[in-house]
Amino acid sequence: MSATTSAVSVPTGATRVRKPRLGLSSTIILILAAIFFLVPLIMTGIFSLWEGGNTYGFSAYVLMLHTSGFWYSFFLSLRLAVETILLSFVLLVPAMIFVHLKAPQLRPLFEFISTLPFVIPAIALIDGLTTLYTGPSWLISTPNYLVIPYFFLALPYGFRALDVGLMTLDVKTLTEAGQSLGAGWGRIIFLLLLPNLTTALIGATLLTLTIVMGEFTFASVLLFHTFAVFINDTGQNAITEAAALSLFSFVITWLFMLGVLLTGRRNAATVGGAH
Repeated sequence: MSATTSAVSVPTGATRVRKPRLGLSSTIILILAAIFFLVPLIMTGIFSLWEGGNTYGFSAYVLMLHTSGFWYSFFLSLRLAVETILLSFVLLVPAMIFVHLKAPQLRPLFEFISTLPFVIPAIALIDGLTTLYTGPSWLISTPNYLVIPYFFLALPYGFRALDVGLMTLDVKTLTEAGQSLGAGWGRIIFLLLLPNLTTALIGATLLTLTIVMGEFTFASVLLFHTFAVFINDTGQNAITEAAALSLFSFVITWLFMLGVLLTGRRNAATVGGAH
């Protein structure tokens, strides 16, 4: 009996993992933060259902879906987001791989440049771009022109996501292994490095999507009718439809951010459970 008890007893050196417990102050802060973020959304949702008097319904949402310009502006913003993502990947991925592999001393300079959109006002950026950049009519006089300022706007987030992804890789060893097997730079990038950067690329994609779908200043100043501009214009004439649009935009943004969060957690679980 004694031997059995000894066999099932917990080893002396074993430590039990305890779940972290929130203190009173942390709980109060979390409750206040939840109230701060959730109450405006709940009130916006209730107001979007208001049809006058004591009547509530989904007429604002039905009207929103049938309003001329809704789907055009939505898909325009979506298309611009895809173009911005492609431009970011084409420019950033090779540059970041080069910096990490060949010129790590340039990384602080790249990091400084990537943070400039945080300190340059949007109006100043637009004024500089319209003054400096000229080109064919398919670019300058169409919404495609917004891809240029959107690229700079998303640069800090794309840079940070790719930089973190590359920091977790031994880029030099992977590259030398590929070269020793006779692979060229194209195969090394597409078959070795990019598959290991999937999480970073997904994070950069979702962050860029979120930014472009909600951007208002650039499109408004340049007189392009994107989704954010459509929400603003609708709010000047139909306030309940504007509330429904705002809630719709919030849901889309939250879905993208949830994707970033889940991608990050999957990455953390992979790193933690290292093979």
